[in-house]
Amino acid sequence: MKKNSKPEVPAWIDPDDDDVVWTEEMFRAAAVYKGAKLIRPASGTLKSIGRPASENPKKQVTLRLDPDVVERFRATGKGWQSRINAELRKALGI
Repeated sequence: MKKNSKPEVPAWIDPDDDDVVWTEEMFRAAAVYKGAKLIRPASGTLKSIGRPASENPKKQVTLRLDPDVVERFRATGKGWQSRINAELRKALGI
């Protein structure tokens, strides 16, 4: 007869902490603590690794649309807001 035991759970690995390679620039910009006491605050910010800024960024607006219009576009899947933008451009001839 088998003894009741808890199933083995693999150790949790922080996905944001894997394979982080610290550069000299990162160390120079980091805050320095001694215990809980802040010795030197962080200086500046690290460069963003994300997508480059657009030359023609979109503007965020608040717009009220009929519920059936929103649901019809949402039903088309991911990117529905961009499709609304494309339809507005087409209607305006731009």
